[in-house]
Amino acid sequence: MTVDPRAALDRLIAALEAHFNAVASRRGEDDPGVDDAYDVLADAFEAYDDALGTVYSEATPFYLAEEDEDEDDESDGEDAEESDDADDEYDDDVLVDELTTEDR
Repeated sequence: MTVDPRAALDRLIAALEAHFNAVASRRGEDDPGVDDAYDVLADAFEAYDDALGTVYSEATPFYLAEEDEDEDDESDGEDAEESDDADDEYDDDVLVDELTTEDR
């Protein structure tokens, strides 16, 4: 398959404009039009970045963050609270050790 960076750039620009229009005309917090435009924009960006890499051995200075739903779910549970408690205990121990050392 032949990759045309110029065509990919044109698609990216159109996706940026469509995303802007979707955001500007949003109908509520969870507007599916914005979500759809986001997905199209992400795909267009990846196609452009890949085309630049294939044809010119160059890349954009941007990246798409990986979405890991499992990680988000775990951070909201009790394990996260237990982890925070453990950190708090450690911090208190360090402070106690520092105070004890300073008092000597």
